[in-house]
Amino acid sequence: MFIQTESTPNPATLKFLPGQAVLDAGTADFLSAEAAEASPLAQRIFAVQGVTGVFFGTDFVTVTKDEAVAWEHIKPAILGAIMEHYQSGLPVMQGEAQATGHADHEGPDAEIVKQIKELLDTRVRPAVAQDGGDITFHGFDRGIVYLHMQGACAGCPSSTLTLKMGIENLLRHYIPEVIEVRPVAA
Repeated sequence: MFIQTESTPNPATLKFLPGQAVLDAGTADFLSAEAAEASPLAQRIFAVQGVTGVFFGTDFVTVTKDEAVAWEHIKPAILGAIMEHYQSGLPVMQGEAQATGHADHEGPDAEIVKQIKELLDTRVRPAVAQDGGDITFHGFDRGIVYLHMQGACAGCPSSTLTLKMGIENLLRHYIPEVIEVRPVAA
């Protein structure tokens, strides 16, 4: 098994490509070892000293490390954990995969929200996945779109720029009702 790695815009996050499916659909975000209870793969990765977050896409694993730890010290252990997991035959997720996605939204803004979600799915999420993360719709209130950033996007130094200059401009261009885009915490 050959696992490729790619850097992300977030220096604390590295993208691992195992060359096979990670999740069938959706994403899964683990912000602590305790949260990784449903995933044998995430548990193995969190066993590596210095790992602070694990995020799964359909074909990649994004790992976030503590600032005090250097990649050259933990990257071999993370590669080993991923390789051991795939050789073990265990599933990535036990039981129902916690595929995350957009929050539901009902009310008078339903048509606007549908357009926002469609733009996010077709224009934003594929590009963000290239960088090892995901952005999902969290809410819409009085012209403000609330988005949840995951994986490499969470805590990325360029995430504010991505949100304001990229996503906000895109949404405002296509949907005049959108005034601003703001991030929300998990």
